[in-house]
Amino acid sequence: MSKVKAKKVSSLKPKKKCCRSKTRCVKCPVVIMRMKKLEDQGATGKELKKGLKKARAA
Repeated sequence: MSKVKAKKVSSLKPKKKCCRSKTRCVKCPVVIMRMKKLEDQGATGKELKKGLKKARAA
């Protein structure tokens, strides 16, 4: 999978089941849910990048 911009992550279709590996993949349902929450709060640009990094590390 190629690099995906942080603002586009919330619009991706999540995988069926979470793999729960150390760095979660971008299509992980947990990552997508957390990015949607950030967008709903009004985060943009750098905040979304930091949020994506944090969501994948969780």
